[in-house]
Amino acid sequence: MGVIETLKNKVIVSCQAMPNEPLYREECMIAMMKSVLNGGAGGLRVAGARDVMNAKKITNVPVIGLTKPDEIPANWKEIVYITPSLKHVGFLIKAGADVIAFDGTSRKHENCTLDEIIKLISINKRISMADISTVEEGINCEKLGVDMVSTTLAGYTQFSPLKDDGPDFELLEELVKNVKIPVVLEGRIWEPEQIDRAFEIGAHCVVIGSAITRPQLITKRFVQRKGK
Repeated sequence: MGVIETLKNKVIVSCQAMPNEPLYREECMIAMMKSVLNGGAGGLRVAGARDVMNAKKITNVPVIGLTKPDEIPANWKEIVYITPSLKHVGFLIKAGADVIAFDGTSRKHENCTLDEIIKLISINKRISMADISTVEEGINCEKLGVDMVSTTLAGYTQFSPLKDDGPDFELLEELVKNVKIPVVLEGRIWEPEQIDRAFEIGAHCVVIGSAITRPQLITKRFVQRKGK
């Protein structure tokens, strides 16, 4: 069974932390990955070559790799910062990522085109996952030969205003109707019922991050609750 088929109907957990956060330490990230695998995660989405290599050592489930800067810039809505260049793709290939996630928007990448990123991933026989924010971007990525598209950037670019604090089911539905490749729902998933709805709409798989692996954000939701 191929990687894409293995991910079908699975819950993938994004295990990530920024360098200035306590959980970024290598042993902490490994423990986090082992914990979510024990809970039944059908895949891991991790940032950086270090965590990709460690993930591959501890599991046989598909590992989705990406790169991010050590600090997210202030103008993050206008720029590409998820796997922005061919060099970064190369890091992830060497680290052993099964799937390589990258910014699939129309914004400018670092010294390369979106087409070149997709081709480099394909040549190295890895699965390409385009993180997009609009249905038009998803359609364009499919035309360029992407294997999967994900709603990761919905609400986080200048092309897609943030509608509410939940998943962008509308974008998921539009993508399912307009592309033939697998569509992944990612972003602002906080309740198990939202996963059920995603699969009912036609999501191939679902990626959950903050609700499981970002304790500072989980705590904040409880502390800064409505009606307190």
